[in-house]
Amino acid sequence: MSLQDDLTSVQRRLDDLVRCVGRLEQHVGNSLDMRRVRADADHLRESLTLLREAAPSAAPPGPVEMVIVPDTPYDPALWSDCEDEGLGSPHGHAP
Repeated sequence: MSLQDDLTSVQRRLDDLVRCVGRLEQHVGNSLDMRRVRADADHLRESLTLLREAAPSAAPPGPVEMVIVPDTPYDPALWSDCEDEGLGSPHGHAP
């Protein structure tokens, strides 16, 4: 499933939860525990809305292009004036 499909699926299930909480509240009444359940369901709705807004809407990038590195040795001239990290200057003077 894609991200948008998953978010839509969660939204449907959350809507079902909110409807069930409403029916349960009719049976149980407006007790402290029921208010907590209602608040938790509302909090989930808000969190899902924020997640939907933050989710990337563009299609995921295509496959990554593979870069082939040859097995042949590098030209030693590439390293002629480089310093070895942690060993200091080739002239023996520390910076």
